[in-house]
Amino acid sequence: MNSEFNLRKFIIVTLIVSIWVNVSEVFRYFAIVMPAIRKFLVSVPNVAPMNWGVFSLWGLWDTVLTIMIASTASWTFLFVLFWVAMFNMALSSSTLALIALSLAWIEVFVASFISSKIFAKDWVES
Repeated sequence: MNSEFNLRKFIIVTLIVSIWVNVSEVFRYFAIVMPAIRKFLVSVPNVAPMNWGVFSLWGLWDTVLTIMIASTASWTFLFVLFWVAMFNMALSSSTLALIALSLAWIEVFVASFISSKIFAKDWVES
């Protein structure tokens, strides 16, 4: 096994995994989380907005998720803690929390799988 760090391969993997994480996050938000939050918090004006500022913050969050992909423990700590807090404050239903957490875990698993397959390929060697 070649133990030398390959910057080109690392950048390619990071970009591809970042695209996957971003697509997955956007799908989960628009298909599941945003409609549920708007239904649950119908009395809150402008709840769960989507504009360029929010979308830019998502880009930053997706970058953080990509960096953290090496460890499911970090996913557990941050994302599970968020949804437990939301449920604890009665800002989310248990069903929504379980769906969001399950999809996030699948997202991290797929990203890890993509990374491992790309790192195993010779076509990204310098």
